[in-house]
Amino acid sequence: MFLPEKIKRLIADERFETDTVGMSEASVLVGKNKVLKVQEYSEEAENEYRMMRFLHGKLPVPLPYAHEVADGKSYLLMSKCRGQMSCSHAYMENPAVLCRLLADGLKKLWSVDIADCPSDQRLPHKLAMAEYNIANGLVDLENVEPDTFGENGFQNPFELLQWLHTNKPDEELVLSHGDYCLPNIFGTQGEVSGLIDLGKTGIADKWCDIAICYRSLSHNYGGRYQKNITFTGYEETLLFRELGIEPDWEKIRYYILLDELF
Repeated sequence: MFLPEKIKRLIADERFETDTVGMSEASVLVGKNKVLKVQEYSEEAENEYRMMRFLHGKLPVPLPYAHEVADGKSYLLMSKCRGQMSCSHAYMENPAVLCRLLADGLKKLWSVDIADCPSDQRLPHKLAMAEYNIANGLVDLENVEPDTFGENGFQNPFELLQWLHTNKPDEELVLSHGDYCLPNIFGTQGEVSGLIDLGKTGIADKWCDIAICYRSLSHNYGGRYQKNITFTGYEETLLFRELGIEPDWEKIRYYILLDELF
């Protein structure tokens, strides 16, 4: 693999293995103490580096060692997170502990002052990005919820986009991770020890993260990602009890549908 000279110098002879967990199209190489993420250069890739720097010292995010762009690709070298992914068996076998961990991460995000946050991920921005994705054939229709499109759903992504414009909810603005699913959250000793994949992180509605987290829990406990393995004891009320809020199902549905276009 081609690597920019600065990245080569920083990793020296460290050995890396490919990480295959998650849905990202990026190549993620994991070493003993460092992680190298290689992906097509985009605003999202730039935002990940920007937010990593902004959140250093505020949240348990990786420390960025270098960010280089070459031949249309982004190379981000960062520190490795401590702890285990929240989709590990240790957490999946203890849904109450898992939901407590996920709630802890959400509360940490919401505690960050967004007054000088450099990333605006509010609905006008997200809906514009969704329109771009549709226009450029970037919506993955093979990786959507079964009832989003078709006989009982929307006819096509454009019709969904129109519905999203018409039904925009009021936003409760916080620092939002933007892709708050289980593989992106690390934990140790009952607390969040790492937040990764920060390309969509910025100012947005708190229910965006709640919705993605709820969907990720449902998928993981429903067997979508871990075939032939059954985990018991999960109830969909667990996350909301840990957060101390009642679920807003309309907003949850809205943000899950919005994410279908990304």
